[in-house]
Amino acid sequence: MNQHPDSEPSNQSSEQAKPAAEQDPQDLTEFEKSMAELEQLVERMERGELKLEEALRDFERGIQLTRHCQKALSAAEQKVEILLENSEDADVGQFRPNDD
Repeated sequence: MNQHPDSEPSNQSSEQAKPAAEQDPQDLTEFEKSMAELEQLVERMERGELKLEEALRDFERGIQLTRHCQKALSAAEQKVEILLENSEDADVGQFRPNDD
């Protein structure tokens, strides 16, 4: 059985603002890992073979992963908006992810 950490995956991009042109491969890797884990949790729950305690634990982990992925997608959306707003000759500015 998979053990799930109780905390959300770390998101270093929320600690420091980076230029929008920089794409941290670790951030992308963490997002992909979170999505893969979320998909596995959904498959396990859809099979309906989990005990109630396991299903609740997996559901809670799924909520954590969903929030992490939503933050990563919001940050990516901000980066895209900044890139689209700037002309080709302009320097790309800093972005600051929303910490909701």
